Amino acid sequence: MTPRGYREEELVTNRASVLLSGGTEDERRTWAAAAARSFFQEGPLVEVRQTEQVGDALRRPRGVVFIPDVSRLSIAAQGLIVRCLQTQEERPKIVVGLSGAVETARGRGTLREDLLYRLHLAQVDLTAEGMREVIAQRRAQLAAEEAARKAEAERLAAEKAAQLKASGISVKGSRLRSKVAPRATSPKVTRK
Repeated sequence: MTPRGYREEELVTNRASVLLSGGTEDERRTWAAAAARSFFQEGPLVEVRQTEQVGDALRRPRGVVFIPDVSRLSIAAQGLIVRCLQTQEERPKIVVGLSGAVETARGRGTLREDLLYRLHLAQVDLTAEGMREVIAQRRAQLAAEEAARKAEAERLAAEKAAQLKASGISVKGSRLRSKVAPRATSPKVTRK
């Protein structure tokens, strides 16, 4: 999967920035989401689709920034990524996606050579044998974790509502009303 440098499994969990080539955008996003799971305490996955979003996303000191297709960004925006990789000690993990092969993007001039150089030890080819199965497993695991998080949140909300009801407070929507002390109404004021 990775001819030299880091193994794919290491790249998911370590702080090294990555170049993902090939595969669908959804497969690249799943890979990035799996990587973001390792850094969930640092904030949510930030997806960058437009050139104007690059600068703000790279100013984050932590977390994971996902770029679905770097070839759609301007060469200047790719330069910002290179500068971030070169100079920022406190930076997010940057997951750079590429819709096709690396050599094709280089030939068309849509991928900066210095960006490729910065990420040459951290490349994952999603079209390599076995990667589609790995991505499918990760997608299923992420869906199961999300379902468990939602179920836990619903359980906690129901528990909280039961506690409030036991203390005499009824919950309707997002408003709390006490059955013990009704809200005082103000007199209606009219002018003549």
